[in-house]
Amino acid sequence: MNHKVFPDADAAIFDIQDGMTLMVGGFGLCGIPENLIAALARKGVKNLTCISNNAGVDDFGLGILLKNRQIKKMIASYVGENDEFERQMLSGELEVELIPQGTLATRCMMAGYGIPAFFTPAGVGTEVAIGKEVRVFNGKEYLMEYAFEADFALVKAWKGDPAGNLVFRAAARNFNMPMAMAGKITIAEVEELVPLGALDPNNIHVPGIYVHRILQGAHYEKRIEQRTTRPRPARN
Repeated sequence: MNHKVFPDADAAIFDIQDGMTLMVGGFGLCGIPENLIAALARKGVKNLTCISNNAGVDDFGLGILLKNRQIKKMIASYVGENDEFERQMLSGELEVELIPQGTLATRCMMAGYGIPAFFTPAGVGTEVAIGKEVRVFNGKEYLMEYAFEADFALVKAWKGDPAGNLVFRAAARNFNMPMAMAGKITIAEVEELVPLGALDPNNIHVPGIYVHRILQGAHYEKRIEQRTTRPRPARN
């Protein structure tokens, strides 16, 4: 099983090339594959299409690749914390496809399940529906959406083993789980790479059959997009 284990992120992305489509896991800045994104920045691959819930912030996450002009198209559901993303989109430098969050997640899931398309009521009667097939079921309109096709899925997990079995924590499960199942090649970085047999089979979130490469990450910043607090009442 050790053929799946790579020494670092740079080695794991050796065959990612210009023009490829990448799924990138995480929710906001939670659970993003920090080491793999940094490796892409170092490698300098360009004209990427990135599928992700969001686009990071200006100097972190996918925002690093946007700043380097490495992304030509962004497919996402939320991009509100990235000024550079906004600038590139409004200037026409970046192609953007905004997708309802549930549809984004389901398109990832369908790719993992091997289902080429599905119908959803989300987006009917809006700009989301332009150019898409609409069918009526039980008197209600539904859009046909296609499963994603991604060359690679880059995900981040809490723990993993040499077979590629993955365990996530809390909100990091949101998009990492379906994306891990959906990429033609899935690369997972983990905070802790444990020996085979160390993970409880009942607690494994993604089985290793979906994961092609795994590495232990390092130096995680785990940033928070916006820290919002309220003043504490004065104590007597």
